[in-house]
Amino acid sequence: MKFKQNMGTLDRTIRLLLAAVVAVLYLTGNLTGLAAIILGILAVIFVITSIIGFCPLYVPLGLNTCKK
Repeated sequence: MKFKQNMGTLDRTIRLLLAAVVAVLYLTGNLTGLAAIILGILAVIFVITSIIGFCPLYVPLGLNTCKK
């Protein structure tokens, strides 16, 4: 399946950094319980969308952070 990219480099980098922060907090034991589960799911979504460069939520909102 091919999606038209709608995420720019800065957007993708920020998402990967946030996912890394969540991973570090979880692995050091500073993030536990329900917060760890919710933020862990968000971190996985951030990594996937950063890799493919497409965010489905941007489509209905009409957002595109790619440089033209």
